[in-house]
Amino acid sequence: MNPPGSHSKHTRQPRESISMVQLGLVGLGKMGFNMRERLRAAGHEVVGFDRNPEVSDVSSLADLVKALDAPRIVWVMVPAGEPTKATVAELGDLMASGDLVIDGGNSRFTEDSHNAAVLAEQGVKYVDVGVSGGVWGKDNGYGLMAGGDESDIERAMPVFDALRPEGPRDEGFAHAGGVGAGHYAKMVHNGIEYGLMQAYAEGFELLEASDVVDNVPGVIKAWQRGTVVRSWLLDLLIRAVEEDPQLAELEGYVEDSGEGRWTLEEAINNSVPAPVISAALFARFASRQEDSSAMRAVAALRNQFGGHSVKKAGE
Repeated sequence: MNPPGSHSKHTRQPRESISMVQLGLVGLGKMGFNMRERLRAAGHEVVGFDRNPEVSDVSSLADLVKALDAPRIVWVMVPAGEPTKATVAELGDLMASGDLVIDGGNSRFTEDSHNAAVLAEQGVKYVDVGVSGGVWGKDNGYGLMAGGDESDIERAMPVFDALRPEGPRDEGFAHAGGVGAGHYAKMVHNGIEYGLMQAYAEGFELLEASDVVDNVPGVIKAWQRGTVVRSWLLDLLIRAVEEDPQLAELEGYVEDSGEGRWTLEEAINNSVPAPVISAALFARFASRQEDSSAMRAVAALRNQFGGHSVKKAGE
């Protein structure tokens, strides 16, 4: 069975027509490990480094750089923030003029100019890439949004073509602009994702709460084809509900990885109203509150002005 969302009718161009490259890949977690597998399946030579020796091909970043022929391409897939900055800085010391570093993690776009400047001191080029696809990317391909100079993007295009989904390039890859544009595009993508997930979640809860609808999983599954709300996210919700119809095995606690907050900050900076994304982010905050002071205040006010009943703590 194809994984959710794999509905493409197109076929990838023959492997032998794709220029093969050598690539270093730093960070072999859930995403990086699967990316290495997809790249190798496409015929590329990938040397991977991870702090976990069980999955790493080399023992250090220095060994990774030594294993690559110049001019080198190294793709970084480590946690955003200081881990990425430290990795980029170390690569800058190890690599040579004409080499290229690609940051495919979830870095904030404002950090890309810093990383690019650090590498530029050694003559090393920099490209940022927003990557979407999650654990399904190995089979489905990854949606890619890249930022950087045209020549650097073109140089890495064989890698992008191997990672992106089958079909026309412009339906799975975009050169979004200069350095920082790739991560900016991915930030907005994830902000939209917040809103979409929240809408599906609220619809699911309303169906569950209703005494009119008896077959909630069946209703959601019936939306999968022909309706205007069909999507890969809906496919994934259906998969989850089929495994656990009431989602009773899960706790309603949802973290955020930062992109939603950054999207809202940019919306404010650019005077763009974003009520759906903001509501979705705040809903995630609410999910983490076992006992909300705000809702206690609401209950107290309703009791004060209207005499509405309240539930005492511990009841």
